[in-house]
Amino acid sequence: MAKDKHNGGFLVSSQSELAHKEKASKKAKGGGFESLRLSPNVFNGIKRKGYKVPTPIQRKTMPIILAGSDVVAMARTGSGKTAAFLIPMLEKLKQHVPQHGIRALILSPTRDLALQTMKFCKELGRFTDLRMSLLVGGDSMENQFEELAKNPDIIIATPGRLMHHLSEVDDMTLRTVEYVVFDEADSLFGMGFAEQLHSILNQLSESRQTLLFSATMPHALAEFAKAGLRDPQLVRLDVEKKISADCKLTFFTLRPEEKNAALVYLIRDVVRSEEQMLIFVSTKHHTEFLRSLLLIEGIESNICYGDMDQEARKISISKFRSGKTKLLIVTDVASRGMDIPLLDNVLNWDFPSNPKMFVHRVGRVARNGRTGTAYSFVTPEDIPYLLDLHLFMSKPIRPAPTEEEYLKDINQVMDKIEQAMANGVTVYGRFPQTALDLVQDKVRDDIDSSSDIQALLKASKNASHQYIKTKPAPSKASIRRAKDLPREGLHPMFKGELEGNELSALAFTERLKSFRPKQTILEAEGRAAMSKRRKGPSSQWVDVMKEKKAIHDHIIKQVQQQCSTVTEAEEEEPGSNFVNEMENKETVGSKRKAQSFRNEEYFINPVPTNQHTEAGLSMRAELGFGSNRLDSAVMDLVADDKVGMQKQKVHWDKKSKKFVKLNNGDRVTATGKIKTEGGKKVKAQRTGIYKKWKASTHNKIALKGHDSGGNVGSSSGFSGGGRFNKRFNRHNQQRSIPNAHVPSEIKNLEQVRKERQKKATQQSLIKHNSKKGKKSGKNGKKRKSR
Repeated sequence: MAKDKHNGGFLVSSQSELAHKEKASKKAKGGGFESLRLSPNVFNGIKRKGYKVPTPIQRKTMPIILAGSDVVAMARTGSGKTAAFLIPMLEKLKQHVPQHGIRALILSPTRDLALQTMKFCKELGRFTDLRMSLLVGGDSMENQFEELAKNPDIIIATPGRLMHHLSEVDDMTLRTVEYVVFDEADSLFGMGFAEQLHSILNQLSESRQTLLFSATMPHALAEFAKAGLRDPQLVRLDVEKKISADCKLTFFTLRPEEKNAALVYLIRDVVRSEEQMLIFVSTKHHTEFLRSLLLIEGIESNICYGDMDQEARKISISKFRSGKTKLLIVTDVASRGMDIPLLDNVLNWDFPSNPKMFVHRVGRVARNGRTGTAYSFVTPEDIPYLLDLHLFMSKPIRPAPTEEEYLKDINQVMDKIEQAMANGVTVYGRFPQTALDLVQDKVRDDIDSSSDIQALLKASKNASHQYIKTKPAPSKASIRRAKDLPREGLHPMFKGELEGNELSALAFTERLKSFRPKQTILEAEGRAAMSKRRKGPSSQWVDVMKEKKAIHDHIIKQVQQQCSTVTEAEEEEPGSNFVNEMENKETVGSKRKAQSFRNEEYFINPVPTNQHTEAGLSMRAELGFGSNRLDSAVMDLVADDKVGMQKQKVHWDKKSKKFVKLNNGDRVTATGKIKTEGGKKVKAQRTGIYKKWKASTHNKIALKGHDSGGNVGSSSGFSGGGRFNKRFNRHNQQRSIPNAHVPSEIKNLEQVRKERQKKATQQSLIKHNSKKGKKSGKNGKKRKSR
């Protein structure tokens, strides 16, 4: 019985332990940091910081980083990406290893971001004995030498100052670095650090683990990732990959000079006063101009552009996020990495030249089950870009019915338009002209009354010319299609304006705009001469023009019929445009092949209906990262200031004798200069400051590092040296190395050779001086004897 009781008690205790283990495993599987199974020192630092649940970017990237893979992560500012690479770094390094050298390197584009990362790293690693060093411009080089002499494990630096230290200090190497992070990599390339980044990459060991965090993915950065990372994992939060189904797309056609009036009309009469709107413009000059214009109209707004002061930018964004201001005017460069939740409306004041840029802008609206609207101003020059966008989205597009069509049967036309919009067809149209003219007169008077706004308007026009030069061109097929599009009417959103006599008045004004006289100036003068019964050269002009029209009228009618048939076929089958164009070319150009012998029952269209979407977002069945896995994420931004636009222009290279793009990562210029984080270029030559510091302090920097075999400058790495790291760390825990900071007294061959040479030169000098003294003494005795 006692045994049974004992066995029963044993069973109960074992069952309770199993239940406790199951409970602990369930808790670890929850979404917290416990599931990462971090070491106690790192986990205590996270708890002390107050973090409980990882953010989405942390949840996706940290397990991959801890597994040892290279990572390219795209995340916005404020999404928690700093902790996403700091926590795995602290977990991998664990503790300070003497005489090993630099083990982790974090590169930041600006001094402020590096200081912020340093502060955050110290807070998370407060329970570890890891040593950290900050290398940024503006600080004393001597103080940074002292920090490097303490043998730090982690270096947080800007590229310019790091290159300065590498050129000054002979004993400093990056071969021991096991963990590299490029923070805000798009800003690093945008600020012109491409040359330094490539040179730093060449000095790193091949066994390193490389992480690249960025808000966007320019082409130069994608090429850098393909060259410097080994089979990396792409982590991208799918917030802006596709436009939400709850987002309503609205396109307004207008003339460029009507944009200012259309903006005021849209804010006052279309958008509700409690809704927020993000307005995208091309350059920073447009942001200043529109803010001043809206202020005169009694509308408060904030601005944000690329080279804006960081504090002013934070204030503008915080006011907009808190709802204090309803309008925020931004450029594409400034909106990079901006996180604004619960956004109601977006306005493309300048239509984007890239379909991905349109998705990047509009993807901010209608999130988390909310509805929203994306308005776009489309000038006649932007129509080809609009067609490219709809080919990319695989959506049909058609113009709004004209006023003449409404006059025939308004109810039937409205039913057709509503049915087409319900089927996913995009309908673009104009603003009501009468209402727009009234607002435009008021805006014109306000601009004329203020000299400041006139100066801002002039600057924005000049900046717009520069922007158009750097903007990529649309496809040739879209340019051809844009020429054949029929004239658009009033947008269906303003169907309330079509009541009463307004419709007939709008139809008359549109007919007046499209009026083309049937007679030429020659015919008009000829008829005037005939009416006055004159004879002479004026009366002969009428006969000449009649003969010309008789010849050309037949050809003009034939071309118009072909254009009408092509547009009807495109509306019926959007995916078979290419095949229809080829058939039309065959029927027009060849008389023998006038008929098509294609059997529709068995014919397979070689061009799929969603070819443009697949071309933009395809994986192309190749699993290699360097081929196409980054293509869907690549998006080049056009600069919003004069300096950035100059960089994006092509320049003549004397060495290669061709035009090159200096801001592109395909070719890095070897100018022999280092660009600092302040933007200045400094010659990469030694100043001797390290030698002076070494002589004055009798200290030196020894960051070459040692591995288990005593080799200098080698690196164990995370991928292949994990077993060595565990054994080395266990050895250090059991027995610490005494006097690790004291330099070794054992001299190498080079030191012995130099010392012997020094002694030999000293002895030769002593002999030479003694010989001189003897000669001078003999000469003195001779003179005395004389």
